[in-house]
Amino acid sequence: MFRAGELVKGFKSRTVPRERTALAIWFWEIDRLLLSLIVALMAIGLVAVAAASPVAAIDRSTTTVAVNPLIYFYRQLMWVGLGLPIMLVISMLPRPQARRFAVVMCCVFVLALMLVPLLGSTVNGAKRWIDLPGFRFQPSEFLKPVYVVTIAWLLSLRGKDETLPVIPLTGVVTAFIALILMRQPDFGQTVIFAACWGCLLLLSGVPMRFIGAMAGIGLAGLVAMYMFYENGRQRINDFLGIGVDHAAGPDQTDLAYRTITHGGFMGVGPGGGQNKFRLPEAHTDYIFSVIGEEFGLLACIAIAVLYLAIVVRVLLRLLDEEDNFTILAAAGLTTQFGLQAIINMGVNAQIFPSKGMTLPFISYGGSSMLALCIGVGLLLAFTRRNPFMGRHTVVKWSGR
Repeated sequence: MFRAGELVKGFKSRTVPRERTALAIWFWEIDRLLLSLIVALMAIGLVAVAAASPVAAIDRSTTTVAVNPLIYFYRQLMWVGLGLPIMLVISMLPRPQARRFAVVMCCVFVLALMLVPLLGSTVNGAKRWIDLPGFRFQPSEFLKPVYVVTIAWLLSLRGKDETLPVIPLTGVVTAFIALILMRQPDFGQTVIFAACWGCLLLLSGVPMRFIGAMAGIGLAGLVAMYMFYENGRQRINDFLGIGVDHAAGPDQTDLAYRTITHGGFMGVGPGGGQNKFRLPEAHTDYIFSVIGEEFGLLACIAIAVLYLAIVVRVLLRLLDEEDNFTILAAAGLTTQFGLQAIINMGVNAQIFPSKGMTLPFISYGGSSMLALCIGVGLLLAFTRRNPFMGRHTVVKWSGR
């Protein structure tokens, strides 16, 4: 016959970690598999940037100044070294503090986005960046993850009081951000924000007729964009081959497709790519094509599977989650992450028109890397869970 005190004491000694420091608690609660997948993406990104860095270095070299072929690899290594600790620190925040951090940062970066037309610098015909001493950052990149968490928090308030006008409020916020982005112009980021808002509305339980109406408005917006928005119309026409002077040579998506398929399934080997030197922004927008040429289509498929594994892992983590805000925030962050990856890979495979969007954790970029680290840090914070909570032990008593 068992004694209850001895059974409980034995159960605790086998399951509960003896060390109760904050770091030990974080280690037991963090989703270590998700963290490992993210770190693997960072490592792959460093290899990819090293392969694409010589292309960007040649483009930026002059007759008097020769840029180091691996300069962008060294810079990316610096951004990873800075972003990874930021991600881990944010993942240690309790959920309420992580939510408050995101809401405050959302307000800060909306203000920064509003300042871009006044203080921003123009790069490749688009004004999206703000220059600071020694650092140029893109406010829209940093805004994406904190925007998702803020909208998730507002929509979660419907569960407490359905009379709150949170849906119109989130719509106004999203439309305001989209208007600023379209003026930069940045149609790709606008699509990401709108898609994340629609996903969060759907998950929050908004009636399907409302979702259908929003989809109709979105379609009408695309038609209006094509008719009145020169930048977007030009990209779509180039993608469809309308009005393109083929004698002038292939466009960006054609070059990307030729590069990604040049290496076949196994690739031409690290450093052996030649088509990559014809790509514009090979280290950022078209780095997936560089991977395809030098490491093969099998490497591209493996990367796509890795992104899918991250999305599936988060969704599985949310299956038994009961907090509405946590579900919305984590699902929204995953949607933003996965959609950005799909768009970039689709552009490189000539499925979508060019959008100027980076591949998460693989493309070069300080703003992109730090913003992604903030977003994944929030995602890890929201998916933290005590592994010993929710376990039910059935004890069969014998005796009288």
